[in-house]
Amino acid sequence: MDYETKHDCPVMLLYYKVHSDIREDHELCPWRVVHGFFNSRISSDAVRERGYVAKLISVKYAEQERIEMTDMEKVLEFDKIKEIWRSLALTDRAKMEIDGTKPFLEEAELRAKLRDTTEARIMLEKEGTPPLSALEGIREIMTVAERGDCLTAAQLEQAENALTAVKRLKEYLERCKKLELSLPWYEENLDELPDIREAIHIQIRAGRVDDYASKLLHSLRSDIVRTEERMKEKADSVIRSCKECMSDSFSVFRSGHLCVPVKKEYKFRVSGSVIDKSSTGNTLFIEPSTVAKYSEELQLLRIDEENEERRILYTLTVMLGEQGEVMEQNMKMMEKLDFCFSKGKLSMELGCAAPMINTDRRIVLKGARHPLMDRRVCVPQDFRIGLRDSEDTGSEMKDRAEEENTELGNQREQADKQNGQEYRGVVITGPNTGGKTVAIKTVALNCMMAQCGLHVCCEQADICMNSNYLCDIGDGQNLSENLSTFSAHITNVLEILRQMGRESLVIMDELGSGTDPAEGMGIAVAILEELRKSGCLFLVTTHYPEVKTYAEEAEGIINARMTFDKESLRPSYKMVIGEAGESCAFYIAAKLGMPAAMLETAAEAAYGSKKTQLNAFEAVFPEEKNTENKTFQPKIKKQKQTVRHADLSEKFRRGDSVMIYPDQKIGIVCEPVNEKGVLRVQLPEKKIWINHKRVKLHVPASELYPEDYDFSIIFDSVETRKLRHKMERKYVEEALIRGPGEQE
Repeated sequence: MDYETKHDCPVMLLYYKVHSDIREDHELCPWRVVHGFFNSRISSDAVRERGYVAKLISVKYAEQERIEMTDMEKVLEFDKIKEIWRSLALTDRAKMEIDGTKPFLEEAELRAKLRDTTEARIMLEKEGTPPLSALEGIREIMTVAERGDCLTAAQLEQAENALTAVKRLKEYLERCKKLELSLPWYEENLDELPDIREAIHIQIRAGRVDDYASKLLHSLRSDIVRTEERMKEKADSVIRSCKECMSDSFSVFRSGHLCVPVKKEYKFRVSGSVIDKSSTGNTLFIEPSTVAKYSEELQLLRIDEENEERRILYTLTVMLGEQGEVMEQNMKMMEKLDFCFSKGKLSMELGCAAPMINTDRRIVLKGARHPLMDRRVCVPQDFRIGLRDSEDTGSEMKDRAEEENTELGNQREQADKQNGQEYRGVVITGPNTGGKTVAIKTVALNCMMAQCGLHVCCEQADICMNSNYLCDIGDGQNLSENLSTFSAHITNVLEILRQMGRESLVIMDELGSGTDPAEGMGIAVAILEELRKSGCLFLVTTHYPEVKTYAEEAEGIINARMTFDKESLRPSYKMVIGEAGESCAFYIAAKLGMPAAMLETAAEAAYGSKKTQLNAFEAVFPEEKNTENKTFQPKIKKQKQTVRHADLSEKFRRGDSVMIYPDQKIGIVCEPVNEKGVLRVQLPEKKIWINHKRVKLHVPASELYPEDYDFSIIFDSVETRKLRHKMERKYVEEALIRGPGEQE
């Protein structure tokens, strides 16, 4: 995109500016950019003058929406829910529909999808698993049949299995009609085609045309069996009559002919045609002339059999091809039911309940838990956000709660009395690892599941429809795009602010983190103010105390905290709405044994006073004041510097005459002193290794031998010297001369 195009389209220009500023200046004030961003509008004149620009924008945003939805599913872990859901489906079309599932935006359509899920679960619980089939390859088979080609026996049998599955599914749905549900009435859209199914069942067995498919086929196959038996009898008769000419006592088939094994020297004793011979050539396989006449008859019978089989297969193929539309309807209906029942199976798998749906911007969850967490350890949450009941006129949840006097309805009324006002935003605080992130993901994930037509992991739920789900969770650091944690965070936040509206659900984790605490706090407050002005529902987590104060004072926002057990120093993962939480950092540090002096220093640095925060600590831990329980720490042992001995390689030279102690024997040095301080000495009958300290120079080699003297005369055998001389002149196979120091 050129620079001129950016200036003609303010939205695109500002989008470019936001990213450029963040890359160039990480200390950018986000609220200034956001303000400019919100005040920008696409110029109609620019769009008319640059029509192609508007087209490129729409294509880009459509692709971007698809990518963002996929990314949002990963952030909320809805993709993992889809993996579980997909494993419960059988047909490929149902799995494809699961992969493409996204939140519904039409209330009537969503209610219909939820009704299907609820009825599917009831049917699963009352009547068991439906007899669905994967229908693999059926569409390809029907394409072949409709094209006029001939199906094989195996393909027809596969089609018959599909029709049998349709018949069983109809019977299952018929039984479920007594439950007075709408889903079983899909049975009327299924046609088992009994005539075709019965015809295939009778004429095709075990992947081949059955003997009794027609009278002619049965007669032909009976004649084939009788002819083969006669051929066998004739061949055995030849073997018995010419026993001495045979290499074996049995007949064999070679190249489609029944032959007898005849020894090569007796080939003229047996009348017939030579068909083959053994690998050694000693045995000839001859078809006797008495067998040959039956062989011709057998070939004619097989041709007639093949023609009759093909006629039967063509007849069944035509019958099936004429019902292509019915088969397609059967497959679509079975795939739709497979999709519905996969939702019911997922509901049972995760222990879900059917949610109520509203369009009044209200979310009420009772006993909500994260679907991917173990139910035995997951702590259920009670959560509420949105309008008061007095403003929920026409709401299904209110009507049903009043009619049934449910516990959830009473709980909502009590919450309204306690809070006294509506709130659209929740600011959650609490200790690290206290479950804040899991809590906001639990709310968002259950809402997304409900809006996708699935049951939710709650005891009871009343969930509003949201136009989009916007999340900022994780640091988003990207080295390849040169984005730091803060830059990635702000980029994501600005994109959320661009997309959000009154019907959005926004969740943000660790708001304003990744930069200077004072500036991060200001950014967090500015973002909360924009969220509040937009009228969307939002949940954020933070550690900034100023943000807690802002939430207490701002209209439409309420604090919440995650509970913490101070005795066991473990979070209890329970969310309490209406109270601000604390990080408990000093308390945890004191409980774990941090000295009081260090705690005083920490409190003074954080709050400017030693006594403000430490009175509680001194009351609980008076004995720990000014004490430091230091434990024994292992010390580092340095490597001792080894004293290098003088170079001994020059102390003895090859050929020196030396005295060996304590035996006082005279020897000649074969190899000088090595790094270990030992040398090799030639004695009258052997060569030995000995430490240099036990050796004393007797006569140096320079006094015993002339310069460049060949010591191999002394140390090598005659054979070795001859071999070395020969190897200097030419290559000698498998010859090895060991050098000094090598093992013999």
